[in-house]
Amino acid sequence: MTRVAYVSTYVPQKCGLATFTFHLRQAVNEAKGRQDRDPVVVPVQPAGEWHEDAILWPLRRDRLEDYAKMARRINRSGIDVVSLQHEFGIFGGEAGAYVLNFVRQLEKPLVTTFHTVFEHPRPPYDSIQKEIAERSDKIVVMNRKAIDYLHEAFGVPRSKIVFIPHGTPEPNPELRQEWRSTLNWSDRKVLMTFGLLSRGKGLEWIIEILPEIVKRVPQALYAIVGQTHPEVKRQEGERYREQLRGRIEELGLEQHVIMIDRYMDEPELVKHLTACDIYVTPYPGLQQITSGTLAYAVGLGRPVVSSPYSYATDLLADYPELLLDPGDSDAWINKITELLADDAELEKWSRKIGFIGQNMHWPEVGRRHAELFSEVRALEYVR
Repeated sequence: MTRVAYVSTYVPQKCGLATFTFHLRQAVNEAKGRQDRDPVVVPVQPAGEWHEDAILWPLRRDRLEDYAKMARRINRSGIDVVSLQHEFGIFGGEAGAYVLNFVRQLEKPLVTTFHTVFEHPRPPYDSIQKEIAERSDKIVVMNRKAIDYLHEAFGVPRSKIVFIPHGTPEPNPELRQEWRSTLNWSDRKVLMTFGLLSRGKGLEWIIEILPEIVKRVPQALYAIVGQTHPEVKRQEGERYREQLRGRIEELGLEQHVIMIDRYMDEPELVKHLTACDIYVTPYPGLQQITSGTLAYAVGLGRPVVSSPYSYATDLLADYPELLLDPGDSDAWINKITELLADDAELEKWSRKIGFIGQNMHWPEVGRRHAELFSEVRALEYVR
């Protein structure tokens, strides 16, 4: 049985990567048919309250020498494969460069999941990602476009890169009406966005076009779900949220926008997503290579409307009519009202999106990762 060490943020940290790794580890264990005590190497701040146990191995984020020490510890252990969940912001050093000290010293097989991949990488990110790619036995991406990006930017052989979709919960559609009633959404047509609140996601633009949507669909409600991003809150407090609230009041939309200002655990998030009618990601920036929020909406079979950023165009490649240019007000108003005004149309799109999502549920994603880890372990024994 392949024993895996994960390197990532982890629950109870409140970030998408921590949640992703928690569910990945759980799904891989279920695919293996046993609850292995596979450890998670967690980058922590010195003042953090993390305590080592059989599962969590704290790594002091800003101590360069600790990265090599952790690699040597894994080398001496019974770990078979290391799963590095790579995001630039979670490790110490400029652009997270300290992680290179870990991969250079590591002697165990390495499978790296790149959560960010640039089409045209620039310093200092390019040299870091290039070396990690070179030292990895396999690379996992959640966007097929990333295969070409890594190959063209760094010469990574396509055979070394594996596409596995972003994992999501399985849908529970029979509870949809009950959950809509619990949330007081039964008589509303609900647009929803969720995630850590920050600028650059196009939320204010949806608010600007909402008056016209409300004229055509008076029951429309826009639910903005999620607390303010911790870094945004540290720099400017709740200024951005208050700006959104101010604009909502100016436009007279108090009865048509709800801002749910809290971090939701997964069951509550699934409840809100299942209860909404359309999930929207109006991101103006088009380079985003993955989106856990859009993945969850698709995995749960919710109709979506999105700007054509990288992850959305890959995930929704069969349905380009759902991809609308950011800033094209008429197109967004028409598509949203077309869906909200027609229950049969919404149900049709729920079935279509659900078909895409069936390959993204955690049991399938866990099975594919478990097979990959076993394959890499076997290759190491052959060597």
